[in-house]
Amino acid sequence: MYDVVIIGRGPAGISASLYTSRAGLKTLVVGKNDSALRKAEKIDNYYGFSETISGEMLLREGEKQALRFGVEIIEDEVISIEKDAVFKLSTASNYYYSKAVLLATGQSRKKVSLDKMDMFEGRGISYCSTCDGFFYRSLKVGVLGYKDYAIHEALELEAYTSDITIYTNGMELELSEQFMEEASKFNVNHKPIKGVEGTEFLEKLIFKDGTEERLDGLFIAYGSASSLDFARKLGIIIENDAIIVNKDQSTNLEGLYAAGDCTGGFKQIATAVGEGAIAGKNIIDYVRKLK
Repeated sequence: MYDVVIIGRGPAGISASLYTSRAGLKTLVVGKNDSALRKAEKIDNYYGFSETISGEMLLREGEKQALRFGVEIIEDEVISIEKDAVFKLSTASNYYYSKAVLLATGQSRKKVSLDKMDMFEGRGISYCSTCDGFFYRSLKVGVLGYKDYAIHEALELEAYTSDITIYTNGMELELSEQFMEEASKFNVNHKPIKGVEGTEFLEKLIFKDGTEERLDGLFIAYGSASSLDFARKLGIIIENDAIIVNKDQSTNLEGLYAAGDCTGGFKQIATAVGEGAIAGKNIIDYVRKLK
């Protein structure tokens, strides 16, 4: 059992971990080593560096600092979060339990664009199997994605229908060993998709080779799960693709906090570090009150 699990290894998450670990909270940071900041060759507008630095260096030094204070950092991908008495976080290979959670994965930049997609959002196209799976009982549904997250969503949809297809949109499946086995129970279509069609609701997919396929619902799980994906499933308030937080970085779900780009606003390293610090301080107060 951890006091806090932080999802995301960027400036917001690592900043928060410095505060929680120094306060004696058992802290775990989970995330892939794929922050967009690592691709930044030159950073000149962050306080404390007289010379230009790279994003890679800034992230590396931040993690070294966190490790010095006893933060546990693992390279893994959280694919689901559940809340009961405590939080339960699932990855492809493990489960983690925590009293508090901080969402700090940034704002998802990996999006898929299909012709007429925006016309059918909420009318056949969904971003949350937990929220909307019920409406597709015994119907033909698809999951758009090619990583573990897509298979996880398909598994959740099994509670409502057995007619499920994974659409990779031309991508090869990139799955962990566990989800490779799970994927074998689903139909997999690798064709690149041009767009969607329908009248009032989604009715079919149109592929780039000119073929079509009838479909009642399409669930988007493209790439890895983002903070917004977790928020939707947990009933967290979202506005304009940003998680709504209070001044203490808390959300409307007790024990769940968010910081960094996923909260919208001024998307800068300094902002993320500041929000992470605020979240860390208030997570400390929250966990101590539980004790």
